Amino acid sequence: MSIVAWLILGLIAGFIGSKIVNSSGEGLLLDIVLGVVGAIVGGFLFSLVGAAPVTGLNIYSLVVAVIGSIVVLVIYHAITGRSRTVL
Repeated sequence: MSIVAWLILGLIAGFIGSKIVNSSGEGLLLDIVLGVVGAIVGGFLFSLVGAAPVTGLNIYSLVVAVIGSIVVLVIYHAITGRSRTVL
C-alpha cells in the first residue's frame, strides 16, 4: 500500500475510532497517527487469530483499522488519564 493510501485509511479509521471511543475527534494529526497505528495493531491482532491483516484501501481493511484504532485509543486514554465514553 502506498503512503497516501495509509494516510487516507489512517485518517478515516482514526476519525471513526475516536468518534466511537469518545464522541469527539482527537484532532486531524492525532486522528491520522492513531488510525495508522491502529491499522498496524489491527492487522497484527487479526493475523494472530488467523484472519487476513490490512490488504489495501478497501472496506475490510477499514474495519480492521477501526478495530485497531479503538484498541489504540482505549490504551491512549488509559495512559493519559482522559475520560472516555465507549458506545
